[in-house]
Amino acid sequence: MVGTATSGSGRVKAKDLAAATPATRNRYADLLRVVSIVVVVSGHWLMAVLGYEDGTFTGRNLLEIATWTHILTWIFQVMPIFFIVGGFTNAASWRSASARGVRYADWLRARSARLLGPALVFVVFWTVLPMLAVAVGLPSGMARTGGREVALPIWFLAVYLLTVATAPPLLEAHRRYGVRVLVVLAAAAASVDALRYGLDLGFVGAANYAFVWLGILELGFLWKDGVLTRRRWIPWAMAGTGLAVLAALTTLLDYPVSMIGLSHAERSNTLPPTIALFALAVWQCGAMLVFEGPANRWLERPRVWLAVAVANSMVMTFYLWNMTAAVLAAVLLLPTGIAPQPEPLTAAWWWWRLGWIAACAVCLVPFLVAFRWAERPGAPPSPASEGWVGLAMTLIGVTAASAGMSLVAAAAFPVQGEVLAMPALGVACLALGALLLRVNPLSPLAKSSTPAR
Repeated sequence: MVGTATSGSGRVKAKDLAAATPATRNRYADLLRVVSIVVVVSGHWLMAVLGYEDGTFTGRNLLEIATWTHILTWIFQVMPIFFIVGGFTNAASWRSASARGVRYADWLRARSARLLGPALVFVVFWTVLPMLAVAVGLPSGMARTGGREVALPIWFLAVYLLTVATAPPLLEAHRRYGVRVLVVLAAAAASVDALRYGLDLGFVGAANYAFVWLGILELGFLWKDGVLTRRRWIPWAMAGTGLAVLAALTTLLDYPVSMIGLSHAERSNTLPPTIALFALAVWQCGAMLVFEGPANRWLERPRVWLAVAVANSMVMTFYLWNMTAAVLAAVLLLPTGIAPQPEPLTAAWWWWRLGWIAACAVCLVPFLVAFRWAERPGAPPSPASEGWVGLAMTLIGVTAASAGMSLVAAAAFPVQGEVLAMPALGVACLALGALLLRVNPLSPLAKSSTPAR
């Protein structure tokens, strides 16, 4: 995340922030992180077709009722860009840490804390709230529906946390073999797809959670090392090749056009990921690198850079709570009749989408104000124990936390009278992982309350 410079009154000055930013920093990576999350959140709000009828909330996905929108996911499914930026920033972070003699376990604990702190606050809130709501009379089915919607964003953190853990060993392979690592990962992903679809061995598809996302992380390493920008034509070639491969896969080999998984589709490009998602990352990586030079020059303007830095300071809060804002907007607007409910896909419905997105944005503001503190730097986790014990506890902690978030994303939050065991197991695994990693989600509050010396 981007650090911020403050004046004596605690207010950030644009010129101070610009002056404090090292000349070697690639500000474009910070901009891409913000833009990708904003696009993802806007897409969530746009795709959520919510309604209220006969005392019941209904929910559909725009992609499932308007198939022509599937091609738009080639532009607006931008999670690969976030992972590319993750590869870029984790490469810089690990190289800097290892040069200072920081152990892998301690580095991973520190990186994990920055992800898990905001996530723990979010999970605790949504573990407690539905149970309290049911206890005071809210129907358990309604509480579970709301909990299922708000839990969706956390899947991303489960995957990303594991890629952070694998970044240092992947970087070592990258140091030795360079771009050949990317080729091997892409070939492995294509082979898994061949087994999955060609031989109907669906269970092998899970391997692509590693091959595809690590391949996308490798794109970030190559960007960091300047390999992808060494020649002006390389980004253009990447964009064109990625699009050509996507077109071939979706027209000739029956891959889904949508780069977002759909609940009623026979195949998915994301759950688990396929070589098509890898091709999407290649085209998007090429496209974003075309604009790197002009964007970095634009970001040298103090006020522009200040806006990006401030946005980065709350980007995870923005992402985690976006569906909470959508649920709140639906509760406030639909049962009361304040919001119209035109037939989906009509002209009136499309116009109302603008109002709906605005309402979600307004409903997100209280959560940003209330929980952005969770992203502030807190005291680092205590060092890992020496030797294999500390390393093992760190890796088990990361695995448990990732598994817990995966379960929460899939099974939602515990609600009495509904599905309880699997969500509770997810929350317990996340808590165990945080305990092993010694992550204190309240640490930013403790640090911010300490007087400056």
